[in-house]
Amino acid sequence: MDATAQDRLAGHVEVWWQAVESFTRLLEQVPDEQWSAPTDLPGWDVRAVAAHTAHLESVLATGVEETAEIGEPAHVTGSLGRYTEIGVVNRRTASPAAILEEIRGSTAARHAALLADPPADADARPERIFGGVPWSWETLLRNRPLDIWMHEQDVRRAVGRPGGLDTAAARHTADYLAEGLGYVLARKAGAPAGTTVVLDLAGSAPYAFAVTDAGRGERLPAPPPDPTVRLGADRETYVLLAGGRRPGAAADLTVEGDAELGRLLVANLATTP
Repeated sequence: MDATAQDRLAGHVEVWWQAVESFTRLLEQVPDEQWSAPTDLPGWDVRAVAAHTAHLESVLATGVEETAEIGEPAHVTGSLGRYTEIGVVNRRTASPAAILEEIRGSTAARHAALLADPPADADARPERIFGGVPWSWETLLRNRPLDIWMHEQDVRRAVGRPGGLDTAAARHTADYLAEGLGYVLARKAGAPAGTTVVLDLAGSAPYAFAVTDAGRGERLPAPPPDPTVRLGADRETYVLLAGGRRPGAAADLTVEGDAELGRLLVANLATTP
């Protein structure tokens, strides 16, 4: 057994649980009439965000998949989008209290199970996973705090209750998204070998990447003194851009160095729906 991997996975579980508690506390404070407030996610209001969360956590807790006829909503694209819409459709008439209680019940059951039998092999595939995605324990447990916290922020912006930007889940999410900058540099922006980028992300150590001769974005152990492009952002701004929420947030991001490459990077920062 790899004790280091087990400890790392346990850390992901703890951050996820903190994110769940923060999200459910927020939903408790949202009046029923605000559950119809639109979020930054096309076609989704607060109810849809909460219903989606209830759906995924229920599948993870029980292993039971849901089905639904979702039709052809304009905002749904791709197989993942069609899958995530199932939970929204199935809870369209559920009360806010019922959705909140489902989230609480499913997450409490899964948290207890993860504590009683903690995963030890980061590369192993979980017995229960939603939609048949080919994720390892590492990917699943790293993803869940990000998903929960991002949706908490979706709700906060929708109902005008800012906060939660300096929590363990906030730091986890921003750092996780920052790791995708190498992919953006090499693949989405198509930068040539030897190109470097440094991200100065408030609250985190600098992130630095270089394009290898093989055309991959590789993280560097230390930032170069004179990178091709240097980006600077606070946590909320970077999350809004890398999370694909508000492209207009680019106005609050600083770019130094190669202006054209900087423009391409900023335009392609989104790495998660």
